[in-house]
Amino acid sequence: MLTRNFGALFVRRDLLMAWTMRTIRGRYQQSILGGLWAIAQPAATAIIFSIIFTYFVPVNTGGVPYVVFSFVAMVPWTLHASSIADMVESIVGNMNLVTKIYFPREVLPVSALFARAFDFLVAFAIIVPLIAYYRMHIAISGWLILPAVLLTQMALALGVGLIGAALNVFYRDIRPIFTLGLQLWFYASPVIYPVSSVPDRLRPFYLLNPMVGVVEAYRAVLLYQSVPSPDIFYSAGAAIVILVFGYWFFKRVEFQFADIV
Repeated sequence: MLTRNFGALFVRRDLLMAWTMRTIRGRYQQSILGGLWAIAQPAATAIIFSIIFTYFVPVNTGGVPYVVFSFVAMVPWTLHASSIADMVESIVGNMNLVTKIYFPREVLPVSALFARAFDFLVAFAIIVPLIAYYRMHIAISGWLILPAVLLTQMALALGVGLIGAALNVFYRDIRPIFTLGLQLWFYASPVIYPVSSVPDRLRPFYLLNPMVGVVEAYRAVLLYQSVPSPDIFYSAGAAIVILVFGYWFFKRVEFQFADIV
């Protein structure tokens, strides 16, 4: 069943790409800064936290300038949080289309994810000159691992987003619940602090968060020229389970969307 549904989505890939481009154009249409907004959000947040955790509450980053330490994590986190938020709203926000035309409804949340992935690539392009500016070593060979890390992250976000998009059709409380959940998830992930700051007695529970392995994998490759820790394998496994369940749940209730929306 799931394999057939994935196959149908692949057949409709032209629609998926067209809707993704429409989303990107709509986001930056009549915008002065355009795609630079993709950089502004993580950069501004990283600068604010850099001031706080450099001058007021110093954080041990292993010799890495805090602005680089935080920006390398903030860019993927922005992809994670913004894509989930967009996916949760993707079905309800396109109710006229859902009720009038038949197409695989998962096109909407998947295209929302792909549109945010475009923002991620724009912001990610700043990481190399930022690292070079601080005269840090860049190990290009290690970057070959990054596509696998990104796919793991996108699978996790898509699974969560599909669940949220489906639930939001039936219960409009889902959007604020997900907003609050993403805020809590942010502080429960090593975006603004290292994993070493987590007390040893709490670390086994902390590592159950699949975003821990993802964020640490980006830092390991980009900042410390090392391979990701084994936690990334747990993150990948959790992402696959959540994606399969999320897609199954989405398709299980999809036939009700047109009637309820």
